[in-house]
Amino acid sequence: MTTPSQSRLDVDATEAVSFQGQPLVSTRGRPLPLGVSRSPSGVNFAVIARHATAVWLVLSPCDDTGEPQAAEIFLDASRYRTGDHWHIHVSGLPDAFCYGYRVDGPQGPGHRYDRQRVLLDPVARMLSGGRAWAAPDGRPRRTLVTGTWPAESELPMPRMPQIPREDSIFYELHVRGFTAHPSSGVRHPGTFAGLVEKLPHLAALGVTTIELLPIHEFDELDCPFVNPLTGERLKNLWGYDTIAYRTTKAAYGSDPAGSAPRDEFRSLVRAFHASGIEVLLDVVFNHTAERGEDGPTFSFRGFDNRIFYMLDEQGRYLDFTGCGNTVNSNHPVVRAFILSCLRGMVDETEVDGFRFDLASVFGRNRAGDVLVEPPVVDMITQDTLLTQAKLIAEPWDAGGLYQVGSFSGGPQWSVWNARYRDDVRRFWRGDPGMASAMATRLCGSDDLYHGGGPLHSINFVTCHDGFTLADLVTYNHKHNEANGEGNCDGTDANWSWNCGVEGPTDDTEIVRLRHRQARNLIATLMISQGVPMLLAGDEFLRTQNGNNNAWCQDNATGWVDWALTERNADFLTFVRQLIALRKRHPALRRRAFFEGGRSGQPPDIAWHGVEPAQPDFSWESRSLALVLDGRRIDRPGEVDRDLYIVLNAYWEPLSFRVPSAPSGRLWRRTVDTALDAPNDAVGLDEGPRIPGGERYRVEARSLLILVSEE
Repeated sequence: MTTPSQSRLDVDATEAVSFQGQPLVSTRGRPLPLGVSRSPSGVNFAVIARHATAVWLVLSPCDDTGEPQAAEIFLDASRYRTGDHWHIHVSGLPDAFCYGYRVDGPQGPGHRYDRQRVLLDPVARMLSGGRAWAAPDGRPRRTLVTGTWPAESELPMPRMPQIPREDSIFYELHVRGFTAHPSSGVRHPGTFAGLVEKLPHLAALGVTTIELLPIHEFDELDCPFVNPLTGERLKNLWGYDTIAYRTTKAAYGSDPAGSAPRDEFRSLVRAFHASGIEVLLDVVFNHTAERGEDGPTFSFRGFDNRIFYMLDEQGRYLDFTGCGNTVNSNHPVVRAFILSCLRGMVDETEVDGFRFDLASVFGRNRAGDVLVEPPVVDMITQDTLLTQAKLIAEPWDAGGLYQVGSFSGGPQWSVWNARYRDDVRRFWRGDPGMASAMATRLCGSDDLYHGGGPLHSINFVTCHDGFTLADLVTYNHKHNEANGEGNCDGTDANWSWNCGVEGPTDDTEIVRLRHRQARNLIATLMISQGVPMLLAGDEFLRTQNGNNNAWCQDNATGWVDWALTERNADFLTFVRQLIALRKRHPALRRRAFFEGGRSGQPPDIAWHGVEPAQPDFSWESRSLALVLDGRRIDRPGEVDRDLYIVLNAYWEPLSFRVPSAPSGRLWRRTVDTALDAPNDAVGLDEGPRIPGGERYRVEARSLLILVSEE
């Protein structure tokens, strides 16, 4: 292969260069579309490199083993450049080949050009060198083109479920971690196909939407840490270091080669849609795998570092992500790139929406200053292809910008509500002064989203980042020693309570209390206004042994242990019952905030204490009671039953006088987390009758739900 210093081929229609023994003929081509596009006469290549002074197209075989067979074509700026677009049309290429670019340019502050390095196309849809998870392989990664690319499968995609947000129940999972454990019993563990095998579990659970941690190409071997307890070299399990935003992680395919992983993911979406379950993708447009000053170069910094990243005046990376770099998302070129990636994912795979990691980065300009109306957010919101997509923001970044309640997205956006997570945890561990905050979270957080409604709030008690539900009631402190950072990683603000003993115990009373606390947290999540989100494995009390930052634990710590479905079968049944209860009652799934009695009608929500109409929101109060009037819901044409709900986070039992149901009917007990299974949660009208005016002993640290008879 010739190098830029050896040869600068300036090929027109009368000149040819050989590739794999075949002559290639090049012409000027077209600047759009970006990436690769086929025509009857050949293949067009187009890429943006504003500050570049020279570009070479590098062609190679798909197996990357035939170095002498590779070829380069120099793109002379006078012929192959239009504006900032470098482009060329090549005839004579085989159906399958790989390509990349060499780019040269200025070496001043902020530029990172290296003419010797072959770069991936920023809009690459497939990469060569796909390998099984963590397989050692020194083959270079190139942008891969196959004979069927970019044509898509002709199989019709099932109709997208388009589940209203008020009816949605999210379930966050990691593709590999969900089935990698030997207990999963799937044929292809750790893959898209393995996840499809677990679809019956998710359908039976009752969730409506899965939210997948990053599935785009990353390097699981880029983790620099070693487990000091075992000497094991750790891996990047979670994948929040994207290399190529339009690709699919090869190792998540049961066959990692070529287009197979992409096709397998499309089959996954098709299978979940056929079962009425949506698929959302966690996307990481705040930073890339190129990291900081000493990080690797894959693509973006090699084409135009000063456009793609936020830099200071000396050309150093501004880091608002904690990962070494920050994507300059509001630059016109970059925001157009982000939008094209999102549109491509919807068009090619029909995913139902996106969760944007560290989305507050979208609210910063190239200097890191906070914008009132970020152009990239408005561009995503207004895009015609994304109008029905679910858009979810993680509304903070590592630079201190915290936008829970103030994220700039409009009505189409929801946000992760960390205030909900913290307040619910603190209430149930018995902190003083939390009764009023707990009431606000139950009602959809109108203090945060007063300009919108409860559907802006993604309610969660646990997520991938932090303790699992089981660990939340088992540990007071994080135990991240195995991560190799001296237990300094991960948050210290867990708001957890171990119920009296740190870690596992044989004390049956403590175990019972922990299970009750876990039931309280799940029940609270399912009766709160907003959109609930479960963490994978919480439905059967999966543990990470106190590790609250398991991003690098590609082992039993980071994997879901499916043996727990039998060991904790009663808890799994409880979660299914609570999901079913939420689905039965539209009063728990409002589109608008409660009105109280402001409209002159009977109040849609009424607050009580141990005595009816005497709520206690004082500093020392650790209990709440409320009634939802089933006649006063905001879903036209629907009427619900009444619900009476008591939350007692006090360490002693409390006797509550049950108020009369607004409908005048008798109450039926549906949930009492202090009871043993199967009485802790029962089906509609299966529990005992409870007349209004009677007293009900609500045990210490327990939750009660009564539902009026029909």
